[in-house]
Amino acid sequence: MTGSKRLGWFTRLVGDESRDAGDLYRDALAQFALAEELGFDVGWVAQHHVDPAEGGLPSPFVFLAHAAARLSTIRLGTAIVTLGLEDPIRVGEDAAVLDALSGGRLELGLGTGGSASAFALFGHADADRRALYDNKIKRLTAALSGAPTGDGKALYPRASGLLERRWQATFSGSGAVRAGESGDGLLLSRTQPREPGLADASLGQVQGPLIAAYREALPAGARPRIGASRSVFVADDHEAAWELARRGALRFRAYLQEIGLADGSESAEEILRDSVVGTPDEVTDLLAADPAVQQSTDLIFQVHPIDPDQAATLHSIELIATKVAPRLGWNGAHRKESRP
Repeated sequence: MTGSKRLGWFTRLVGDESRDAGDLYRDALAQFALAEELGFDVGWVAQHHVDPAEGGLPSPFVFLAHAAARLSTIRLGTAIVTLGLEDPIRVGEDAAVLDALSGGRLELGLGTGGSASAFALFGHADADRRALYDNKIKRLTAALSGAPTGDGKALYPRASGLLERRWQATFSGSGAVRAGESGDGLLLSRTQPREPGLADASLGQVQGPLIAAYREALPAGARPRIGASRSVFVADDHEAAWELARRGALRFRAYLQEIGLADGSESAEEILRDSVVGTPDEVTDLLAADPAVQQSTDLIFQVHPIDPDQAATLHSIELIATKVAPRLGWNGAHRKESRP
């Protein structure tokens, strides 16, 4: 990790029906505030609908506008907006307003995303997600570029600069090519489905071909932007870290079983296969050996699916910024105390 790499903190705002949503959002804001103090470059949020156990934030632009008013330096990203379920002109307008209010701090991440139930909620078939996305990203691109809308007027506020800060998330080589051809950034997930023959491959190895396809597709002279998201939980003690990690994995397994994506036989270690857990030294060594992390321009940390309590999460953020990232070469240039 070189000094030019950016450091990101990502939250899915995972909650449950028994918890007050305001408390959930305040905890996420506190994580962003600490990340800003410690010099993280970007704070990222995900969009999910209806199911707080999957993610409790259906309206990312609203949350990020509040964060922009409370925080002064950290950049603010969506990872991702499920574009197929949105009106692309409204996405462009909301993104443009947020970007104007935040002083140009928005990083606009998009994807096909979303669960089948979310598509059903909005009256769409899950099988149509690719066609929906392809159609809507074309319309969004035109709007952000300043092309006339249906009545001949361009999007307001003007938002052409957002095209230079747009990202696309994908699990597939074709999606990586699409992001590259568009000159967008590539967002890689914290986990990745394995194709036959790659069952034993590491996450970084599986994502290597996506990075290669993306780089190959970039227009000549375009600067690659590669965001590698990683599930990372750091604690002072190895056993304490893994105790909390196993508890979180078993909670997550129960959720997956409830929605039909697991049969309950998976071990905690299997659930945590693509997670990085341990002391600062252990986590640093594992990340340094990850080839996708090595090639990334943005290293984005999240604590899901472990999702420990707020105190453990905040301490993990602190250890990442003070003990893990510096040993990987991050220089902490964005720490608030280093600024006038």
